Amino acid sequence: MIKDITIGQYFPGTSVIHKMDSRVKLLLDILYLVILFSSQTFTGLLVGILFMVICYLLSRIKLIMILKSIKPILPLMLFTGVLNILFITGEEPLFKWWIISIYPEGIRTTLFILLRIPALIIGMSLLTYTTSPIMLTDAIERLLSPLKKVRFPVHELSMMMTIALRFIPTLVEETDKIMSAQKARGAELDTGGLMKKAKSLVPVLIPLFVSAFKRANELATAMECRCYHGGEGRTRLRQLKTAPRDYVAIAIMLALFAGIIVLNCIHVIP
Repeated sequence: MIKDITIGQYFPGTSVIHKMDSRVKLLLDILYLVILFSSQTFTGLLVGILFMVICYLLSRIKLIMILKSIKPILPLMLFTGVLNILFITGEEPLFKWWIISIYPEGIRTTLFILLRIPALIIGMSLLTYTTSPIMLTDAIERLLSPLKKVRFPVHELSMMMTIALRFIPTLVEETDKIMSAQKARGAELDTGGLMKKAKSLVPVLIPLFVSAFKRANELATAMECRCYHGGEGRTRLRQLKTAPRDYVAIAIMLALFAGIIVLNCIHVIP
């Protein structure tokens, strides 16, 4: 399951999604999250998911990546779903046994969450799949540039966010290697109860932290050797420029947002 964590990975390409302005992609991704949270109907969520699947097809990212990005959070989704089914009450229960009562409202909320969470994950994943860390850093810095007037460390913040995101796949790969090495030495990481599994992770976490600090030190040394001193006077190899495809994408996303609002209004009207 560790290998299936794909968030933070970047897949180079020449698709229309890859070529979009990274600032526009970041803003549209935020708007997509707003759409998902503002949607109050199953139809709205399904439309949002369908839209994101179309974006994956346009980006030429394999649809199997959607399943890989969702797989690690399946236990959390299952746990959340069970809690909602058991603790959300309503007027008339569908099923009742002893102290357990299942209501239609609980089932509806569970299904809604089981659709919304994967939609959030695949939407955020597409941004990192199609945007290089450098372009993502530039996008965050340019969008937050007005805060520089109040001496906010915009460049440092965007750099830290991008480095953290970029090192997720590296740490995942390192964790998998350490776990494989521990299993080869006879460690039982997948057997026993919850407490035993938690204790068995100690031999994995210690070398992982050591490796993380070592990589951080190597990165700091590399940045110093390249005379990196922050964003002051820094030039960029690639300039961010909007194109007609960016305005088309903005128009489509705004139309989708308007459609979700209409669906919500129709759902509210008795």
